[in-house]
Amino acid sequence: MSSRDIVLGRIRAALSDVPGEERPEDVPVPREYWAAHAPDDPGGLLDLLQDRLAEYRATVHRCDAAALPETVAAVLARRGARTVVVPEGLPAQWLTAFAATRLGDTPPLSPQACDTADSVVTSCALAIAETGTIVLDGGSGQGRRALSLIPDHHLCVVRAPEQVVASVPAAVARLAPTRPLTWISGPSATSDIELERVEGVHGPRTLDVVLVRG
Repeated sequence: MSSRDIVLGRIRAALSDVPGEERPEDVPVPREYWAAHAPDDPGGLLDLLQDRLAEYRATVHRCDAAALPETVAAVLARRGARTVVVPEGLPAQWLTAFAATRLGDTPPLSPQACDTADSVVTSCALAIAETGTIVLDGGSGQGRRALSLIPDHHLCVVRAPEQVVASVPAAVARLAPTRPLTWISGPSATSDIELERVEGVHGPRTLDVVLVRG
């Protein structure tokens, strides 16, 4: 008997007393676990999000809405960006203080064009404070998945407090499962067999996050 036969046999045994017509929704499942471990305080969640992002080696900037264009321009200048990918729907005022070349994605940019761009600026669907994770769902200002994965530098703007949630369960409750979800926890990185960290393997080498209030 193979391992596969053993596993399937145990599954059949566990389901032996389940009526054939029973559906999953017919049996309520108690979900008494905590949905979040952070305080329900917008200011506290924002501080926690910043701490978690920094732990993942993202660079975090905070500003109010009025200072957002200057903050975005300063971050791009610090990274030496001369060409920036701009997804459809990104608010034009975010880049009013940035004078370098902007690359729209209509018609879609080629992989080579995305690769040679210095940066991409996007919005997000939401951010998770407890895990320091930013979620993109391809909505307005976020673009298709390739735009946030191919350029070497990603600048993401998170609107606080409305886009900040405490936990993964809270995020899942707000996200549409049919959307193309991209979960970002810091710059792309991996480790080889000797545990040497290498960044920029599966996505951007550098991640800047602007937390904007108001």
